[in-house]
Amino acid sequence: MNWIAIVVSALVAFVIGSVWYGPLFKNQWMAATGMTEEKAHKSNMKMVFGLSFVFSVLISFFLYNFVWHNDSPEFHTFQHGAFHGAFLAIAIVLPTLGTNALYEQKSWSYILINVGYWLVTFVIMGGILNIWR
Repeated sequence: MNWIAIVVSALVAFVIGSVWYGPLFKNQWMAATGMTEEKAHKSNMKMVFGLSFVFSVLISFFLYNFVWHNDSPEFHTFQHGAFHGAFLAIAIVLPTLGTNALYEQKSWSYILINVGYWLVTFVIMGGILNIWR
């Protein structure tokens, strides 16, 4: 098992998140969640980032084992891993976050912003993990 690849792909979630929830969709996400700058600054960021990293490592560990289902070299491509990442995001993340959002009476923009983040993140994580065995 390549723990370096797992940790690096876990860090990908932070890089993508800093862009996704920063310059790309910060205002839309804050409006959809009801988050304010003041409320955000009251968070325990050490706990938020620490647990987020633990969760990202768990996701990376699962993806690592999911994308490597075949030892044939033609499957050891970024595209193949990215496909598996996209498949998992659509098959697991969308229904999970979507269901929660519906019960929480969140908007479609909330669902699309958050699922979009995980889709892009899973695609890149899966691609990295599939070529970096």
